[in-house]
Amino acid sequence: MIVSLFRRKGQNANRIIVDRVFRHVVDAARQPVLYADWGIPDTPLGRYESLGLHMIVLLHRTRDSSEPLQALAQDVLDEFFKDVDHSIRELGVGDVGVPKRMKKLARMFYGRMGPYWEAMDAGDAGALAAALGRNIMPGDAATADFRADAIARYMLAAVKALAARDDATLLTGDVAFPDAGAVA
Repeated sequence: MIVSLFRRKGQNANRIIVDRVFRHVVDAARQPVLYADWGIPDTPLGRYESLGLHMIVLLHRTRDSSEPLQALAQDVLDEFFKDVDHSIRELGVGDVGVPKRMKKLARMFYGRMGPYWEAMDAGDAGALAAALGRNIMPGDAATADFRADAIARYMLAAVKALAARDDATLLTGDVAFPDAGAVA
């Protein structure tokens, strides 16, 4: 009873669904094959890149969808940036430095979205791999064990998997990314 006195009024009625979708995105971004086999750096920035590319795939699916699904996607995107903010603070960045870092990370995210979407629209794994290489491993992609080609194929498989789900299914929070190890 007392807890209900402190609940915020107007709290997002879709909180459970937003959390469920975001959990699917996070779980997909944490697949070990992305780091161990395909060379995404297991660093805070590498984990941000993995989470970001999964968010970009989700937003690609929802961009031309029904209004309720677009609203859900916006709520999930807001949750993504709240999570990034929290992570920055956990890394020890002070209150003064957080807005500057958030602006930089938001620019990085939205700067990647256009080239990734363009390649996904065309089904062009080569162009997607080139964009991933420029963004995730700039200058090091050719010499590192970074497998941009495998990540690109995985992202295109994820685009197909999400396209196969109708809006009503996605609105229940049932977002399915493929098993990365099974794709490449």
